[in-house]
Amino acid sequence: MKSLLTAAFVLCAAPVFAGDAAVGEKEFNKCKSCHGLTAADGTVVVKGGKTGPDLFGIVGKQVASDDSFKYGDGILAVGATGMVWDEASLAAYMTDPAVWLKDQTGDAAAKSKMTFKLRAKAEDVAAYLATMQ
Repeated sequence: MKSLLTAAFVLCAAPVFAGDAAVGEKEFNKCKSCHGLTAADGTVVVKGGKTGPDLFGIVGKQVASDDSFKYGDGILAVGATGMVWDEASLAAYMTDPAVWLKDQTGDAAAKSKMTFKLRAKAEDVAAYLATMQ
C-alpha cells in the first residue's frame, strides 16, 4: 500500500509537458525571422535572422550562455544563477518574456529584448526545440 501511494504521488507531482514537436516545427516559422537553428557542425537546419541567438541545442543549455550573442541585463541575471533551459521554462519565456524575466529575477523593472509573445503553441515550439540536439 505504501509503495502504491508513493507511486501515485510521484505520478501526480511529476511535471507533464504536452508539447507536440510536429506542430512546433510549423509554428517555429514565426520565430525564424529572429532565430535560426544551426547544428554544432555548421549544418543549417533552419536559416533564421540574427536578431536573436541561434536556438539549436537550447534545451539543456544554461540560460544566456551563447558567447556569440549580446544578451540584455535581465536574461544575463537569470543566466548567472546557473539556470538551464528546459521545455517548460522555454514555453513560459516565449509566452511572455518580460513577465518571465520579472518572475525569475524578482526585478519589476526587468525587460526583455524579445518583444514577440507566442501566446499559443509555445509548448509545441519548446517540444520542437527539444528535438534539436
